Amino acid sequence: LRSVCMKAGTTYQLHDHVEMKKPHACQTNSWEIIRMGMDIRIKCDHCGQMVLMPRREFEKKMKKVTISVAEENK
Repeated sequence: LRSVCMKAGTTYQLHDHVEMKKPHACQTNSWEIIRMGMDIRIKCDHCGQMVLMPRREFEKKMKKVTISVAEENK
């Protein structure tokens, strides 16, 4: 299951780690994608807080993929 962000042209998939544009309240900016569908659920790498947001909002707020599962498995 792989998705392409239409705006940035970046590819992301389940269990990738992404950097968002704004930091979380715990002052970290790294999140793991733990659910994909119409909505995307991400989990903060530092405190474990989970956030569910629509795919369109996620793609707007995502800055880049920092750790790609596809890259690690090669």
